[in-house]
Order: sequence, then C-alpha cells, then structure tokens
Amino acid sequence: MASFKLPFFLFISSLFLHASLAEVVCEDLPPDVCAFSISSSGKRCLLETTLDKNDEVEYQCRTSEVMVERMAEHIESDECVSACGVDRNDVGISSDALLEPEFTNKLCSPACSHNCPNIVDLFFNLAAGEGVFLPELCEALRINPRRSMAEFISSSGEAFGPGPSEAELFEEEAPAPAPAIESESESDSDSDSDSLE
Repeated sequence: MASFKLPFFLFISSLFLHASLAEVVCEDLPPDVCAFSISSSGKRCLLETTLDKNDEVEYQCRTSEVMVERMAEHIESDECVSACGVDRNDVGISSDALLEPEFTNKLCSPACSHNCPNIVDLFFNLAAGEGVFLPELCEALRINPRRSMAEFISSSGEAFGPGPSEAELFEEEAPAPAPAIESESESDSDSDSDSLE
C-alpha cells in the first residue's frame, strides 16, 4: 500500500507543478519584471513607454522580434540583474550600456558571465551587432580597461555616431605636426604669376 501512495503523490504534485507554470506572455508581465525576460515563444520582452490619456508616461511590456535560441519562458532573477549591473527599468534593447566601463566590468565578472546566460547572450549579440566579440572585449578589459573601451568605441563608431578613435583619445600625447614646407614648384608658379602681372 505504501508503494502505491508515493507514485500517486508524485502524480498529484506534478499536476500542481504544471498548473502553476503558466505561459509567459510579455504583454501580461508587470513592468518590474519585463526587461530581460523571454516569452514562451522564445522572443525577448522589452519595456516601452507610452502616454496615457492624461499625457503621463506609463510603462508597458511588449514582445520584441528578437528570438532567443535554446531559452524560453524565462524571467530573469534579481540575483542576475544585480550581478550583471542591468536595470529592470531599461526601456528597449540597446548596446549603449557597453560603452560604460562600470557596466562592462560587471557584465564580464564571473558572477555574471558564469551564472547568467540570458543576460550574457543578450549583450553578446548586441556587441556582435556592433562588430565586437564580447569575450575579447572582456579579456581586453581585464588587461587594460581604458584601451578596450577606446577600441570598442572606435569599432562601433557608425552605430554610435562619430566617437573618438583610439588615436584621437591619445592625441594629446603625440607631438605637434611640423609646419608644411612650400615645394619649389609651388613657389615657381607663384613667381610666374607675379611676373605676369
């Protein structure tokens, strides 16, 4: 009789487990858990702002067109949000945060990079869209933080607008260029034009 009770108990508990796991629909998520979540269809959720009838800003969770491979029905944990330095109030999906050394340090830290595959995958793809390989950026950041950020800015200049290149960042250290020397052909042509007058 005891052997019958255990399988029956497991069957009943599995029913409760399936009933408690509802489908994740971005539009049904509250704004405070929207960012960095993934719907049941495998699409990323993103936080957007809209104006209500009183012209006040309100936040809504929407389904993006960004698909995530091998991950669905995921609501990011508070531990990963904290470890990776992301903000649940971030509106939209952007690579701009990668330009901030403090954020990139947290993203590259073992607490984030080894434990939070969802956030790492998101920023890996955002960095790749800017022509940057995130593991190389993290490695460069460990070796020389200023230089790695300069390289990222210069490699992603088209996406972020005209940012300073690495050469421009270190331009102050370069000696001033020598004054231009007028060539003989230019001086001859000037004297010819003087003689014509």
